[in-house]
Amino acid sequence: MLDVRTLHRDCAVATDDAPIVEAVRRIAAHDLAPLVREIDAGLYPENVLRSFGAAGAYGTHLPNSAGGADLSTAIAAMAAAGEHCLATAFCMWCQDALAWYVFASDNAALKQTIGRSAARGEALGGTGLSNPMKTFFDIETMRLKARRVAGGFEVRGALPWVSNLGPDHYFGAVFELEDAPRHFVMAIVPCASEGLRLVGDHKFVALDGTRTFGVQFRDVFIPDANVLADPIEPYLKRIRAGFVLLQAGMAIGLIRGCIDLMLQTRSSLGHVNKYLEMQPEDFEQKLESLEIGVELLAATPFEPDPSYWRQVIETRLAAGETSVAAAHWAMLHCGARGYVSTGAAQRRLREAYFVAIVTPATKQLRKMLADMPR
Repeated sequence: MLDVRTLHRDCAVATDDAPIVEAVRRIAAHDLAPLVREIDAGLYPENVLRSFGAAGAYGTHLPNSAGGADLSTAIAAMAAAGEHCLATAFCMWCQDALAWYVFASDNAALKQTIGRSAARGEALGGTGLSNPMKTFFDIETMRLKARRVAGGFEVRGALPWVSNLGPDHYFGAVFELEDAPRHFVMAIVPCASEGLRLVGDHKFVALDGTRTFGVQFRDVFIPDANVLADPIEPYLKRIRAGFVLLQAGMAIGLIRGCIDLMLQTRSSLGHVNKYLEMQPEDFEQKLESLEIGVELLAATPFEPDPSYWRQVIETRLAAGETSVAAAHWAMLHCGARGYVSTGAAQRRLREAYFVAIVTPATKQLRKMLADMPR
């Protein structure tokens, strides 16, 4: 019989990278934990995010000289922050994704400029791939259109939700050429671009501290030097597993936090909580299974086998569903103390739904699985 604990140990974060995760854990405990209520109310944890970058959290998952990559340390670092705050873990995912896009491309110049700055947490930013990810799976139509001009592209349109942004931030975006339908190009876009406007007129039930904006493009010039892929199809297949798998860090951290909340109630409420259907030990088992699956997949994000991509989607689906379940049962274990406005359980429950609705959402993941050939 397979010893899952041995497998889990063997797939764990490489010894060389373990200090990075421990550094993130220390920063999270000292600098992030005291801010979680303020972040929940809308504070953007910029200083914490930069500290994580200085500790190396955004650079371990990037392709190596041999052409491979391992996402395990990046996921573990994200999870360490997510134990305290999902908004911060999500911003870490945005940052990881930004660096991932650049270093998975053939744009050598961008790797030396924005790419390296993003990997160090000096240049912050996010990902505008929610609409393209839905477009490529026949859920939405492309919102950004472009025309070829001298030296680049001129883009117009609007993206409803892009996170981890600010005046000096960057993000990845995909646009469709007006004179060549279904010809898509991906590029890095500076938020300071002329004609680009960040619009924030909404308030979420959670994750308001993620600097999530609507982004309006009014004839924004994107130079050829910022292009990651033209056309996008081969490049998209290269980056998609990393885009999806890295999100597991959010789920793992949140599930751990919810298990901790359940365990904290043992001394005072254990005599009655024992009658609840799901106990922390149940989620410890689910989490161990999830972590093993994630670690195995994270070691080969460029694997082209269709069965690998299917496993990535199945694992991401399990991460979202387990997050919601863990937060639900944490709320029931905490009872009234978790239902007050300052209660951690109600915050974790609100956060958990984000894991299930952020692109690719639960319903999109299920559609993707249904559309895949067996």
